[in-house]
Amino acid sequence: MKFDSIIIGGGLSGLTAGIKLAKAGQKVALVAAGHSTLHFNSGSFDLLGHDEQGNAVANPTEAIAKLSAAHPYKKVADVAKLAGEAKQLLADAGLAVEGDAARNHYRLSPMGVAMPAWLTIGGYLTLDDPASIKYKNVAIVNINGYLDFPVAFVADALEKMGAKVAIKTISTPALEVARRSPSEMRATNIAKVLERDGQLEEAAQAINAVLSGEDAVLLPAVLGIADGNGVALLGNLVKTTVKFVATLPPSVPGVRTETLLRKRFEALGGTYIAGDRVKGGKFKGQHLASIETENLTGAELAADTFVLATGSFMSRGLSANYQRVWETAFNLDVDAAADRASWTSEDVFDAQPYQEFGVKTDDKLRVSLGGKTVDNFYAAGSVLSGHNSLKLADGTGVSMLTALQVANNILND
Repeated sequence: MKFDSIIIGGGLSGLTAGIKLAKAGQKVALVAAGHSTLHFNSGSFDLLGHDEQGNAVANPTEAIAKLSAAHPYKKVADVAKLAGEAKQLLADAGLAVEGDAARNHYRLSPMGVAMPAWLTIGGYLTLDDPASIKYKNVAIVNINGYLDFPVAFVADALEKMGAKVAIKTISTPALEVARRSPSEMRATNIAKVLERDGQLEEAAQAINAVLSGEDAVLLPAVLGIADGNGVALLGNLVKTTVKFVATLPPSVPGVRTETLLRKRFEALGGTYIAGDRVKGGKFKGQHLASIETENLTGAELAADTFVLATGSFMSRGLSANYQRVWETAFNLDVDAAADRASWTSEDVFDAQPYQEFGVKTDDKLRVSLGGKTVDNFYAAGSVLSGHNSLKLADGTGVSMLTALQVANNILND
């Protein structure tokens, strides 16, 4: 099978590159090994939350200009332009987001910590200031038996911001049935229950029954797994302002993001190959001609260009033992310290050096093998070296912007 471009990896960076290339008229295939780390997403996207000295960033586009030369953003031609394109790409897929690349806002983590964010899905609680909230009388409403929303931590955080907080619990007959099985009381399963006919109306009645004049109600993010229609409907049915807060994984907004981006990719004519893993390729000199997967035995997927978007260690795009770090599909060149003792810091709260390890690329984000650049093979997202996404709060921004830059490089070369 022959394509113009093949994307290896079905997460945020892979889907972003695939959508951009397919929209430009290319024949594109995307090989996805399974669920991506979007299933851990908070409902927000970060561009740059902290600089390399650990300081909070107010204006990401300004702070990005001051990053070290090793950071992947330094291979992005116009950060502000591509940030706007990324926001529009999400909107075109049906994911309404709020935010600006020139000004960070804050979202609440499941533990009540105010985290910097670039974009946040509409309907989720955001803060202009990490130390204050505009709502002064807040009800936190949880679902009976749902344990992945640490209400006490969220309440404590809001009270420190100056809000009066009341904790409430609700249920409905359908949710009580689900509660008989502990495995059903997860965010994604609850979302499926609430999206059945009539269930949102029952949930809204239960919420209204426990309210007592609060100016906002905060709910765990257990609604809207397919789209945002249920979120909007519940907001209309509840008698005060409704805002959602991220829960522990699995993530409903993350699943929604992945689902909508995949639908957009396929609607543009992209071929999505699910549940398969690339295990190597055929190189002709410094050119990748085709790839082979575990399930398409004997079949070669050929293309003019390829994009590696397999993620870092969590997604198995990178792996390590006590001697070395390697890229798992092609054994591409990686940037990683040779001394094993320098990979980690003894203090668990320190930035861990191994988190900056990744695939080595040139200024056009092309990979190398055996010290030589592969002229038609690019990399994007968290498989890239040069940044620590936990320390800098830049992971989803790097995923989207490097993917868009790679697509531009492919289309313009």
